[in-house]
Amino acid sequence: MPLYNITTLQANMKMGNVFERIVVDFAGSFGILALLLATVGLYGVVAYTTRQRTHEIGIRIALGAEKSIIFRQVLSQGLRLTLAGVLVGLGASLFLTRFLRSLLFGVTVTDWPTLTAVILVLGFVALLASFLPARRATRIVPVVALHHD
Repeated sequence: MPLYNITTLQANMKMGNVFERIVVDFAGSFGILALLLATVGLYGVVAYTTRQRTHEIGIRIALGAEKSIIFRQVLSQGLRLTLAGVLVGLGASLFLTRFLRSLLFGVTVTDWPTLTAVILVLGFVALLASFLPARRATRIVPVVALHHD
């Protein structure tokens, strides 16, 4: 009797979980895309609100406000938005992982190292997204800002 499809055990094992690897790759890609969209969204919100407050920031600088205070104020605005999102996301993830328990292999429902890493990454991304609008706010010229409509 002739033999067909002769492969090694290692090749068979690799082909056995190819669909799981594809799903993991898609999930990772969507996660990276979500992080990118969150970064752009946060940057847009902070830049827009900073632009709306140009008149106010110009008055503060004209009255002698330190640029470091303005910088921290705009930066903290982005971090507050991120903190609110992290708290909502953390609550939702702790609630929803109960339903995904059967899909988690080798990871507990409340995997604190993973949650901590995600929070740190989001905090770093929020700092980066808020940095440009904060720097732009410190460079506002009071005379131009007072004429800004």
